[in-house]
Amino acid sequence: MIEIINTGMLALIVDRGRYGYCAIGIPYSSALDQYALSALNYILGNDQSLPAIEAIGKGFSLKFNVAIECAITGAKVKAYLDDRQLQPWTSFAAEPGNVLRVEEMLEGFRYYIGFSGMPTLEKIINSYATNLECRFGGYKGRPLKARDRMQFSQIRKKEMNLIPDRDIPRMSPPHCLRVLECPETGFFTEESLARITSSEKRTVFTVSVKSNRTGIRLEGEPLTFRKEASKSIISEGILPGTIQIPGDGIPIIQLYERTIGGYARLAIVAKVDHDLLAHLQQDDYVLFKMISMEEAEDLWRKKLRQIYSLQPRV
Repeated sequence: MIEIINTGMLALIVDRGRYGYCAIGIPYSSALDQYALSALNYILGNDQSLPAIEAIGKGFSLKFNVAIECAITGAKVKAYLDDRQLQPWTSFAAEPGNVLRVEEMLEGFRYYIGFSGMPTLEKIINSYATNLECRFGGYKGRPLKARDRMQFSQIRKKEMNLIPDRDIPRMSPPHCLRVLECPETGFFTEESLARITSSEKRTVFTVSVKSNRTGIRLEGEPLTFRKEASKSIISEGILPGTIQIPGDGIPIIQLYERTIGGYARLAIVAKVDHDLLAHLQQDDYVLFKMISMEEAEDLWRKKLRQIYSLQPRV
């Protein structure tokens, strides 16, 4: 069993998400950095369907009441097991009585804590992920709290494992997000579009304090609609990474907690950069770069090869 001592800013149970239910309004609610989650389960020798804790901010801590392997991926953090500093993206053995503490964020925003065993959680709609708005999944349908306890079954012992530095992505700003055109890209003036397609006129936005797991709000010079274009559309399905533009002209990047939207869609973040969205935090600099569908597909194939290449090593 483990017992939560402190949750930091926010901690909740996530996995790869609920796919195939958007048509009935159920969002993915998945881990925002799926590469970090995959790497975590590779390190620990877990099945890829196993859940983990997604946490934000320093101060997270928990106590082990069981002998189990553990690891932290995602944001690079300064973490300790009792008084021993831990290596990021590297497994370690915990014994009953040990305390895990995250004391400092070094790079990135969200980090993932996993265990070499199966937590005794209820699977709802084929997933363990927490749906915060509807209050189901995860741990009692809510964020973790101090004194929450989780039991484990099928605990395995294995040798220490790690992800090499070359396979750990950069998570520090400025963040350049590669994007593709969307149905309403043409709703915006040529000058506004040049700010995401031209390297000379590219606009730098900053991440707003109002951002959360639903969407990342940006701040900066507003984009301008064409006079004949509508500032809203009939609500329809949207994909994670969609960049919507409300009437004020300031972008909102949708994440994994919405299935429908009614704002004009300027562009969509290429799949290869979705994991980076997990690490955009207040005041970070963000800029966009328009790429073609062919480039996006090629970049995603390369990332998939990187993910698959981890398996033989761990």
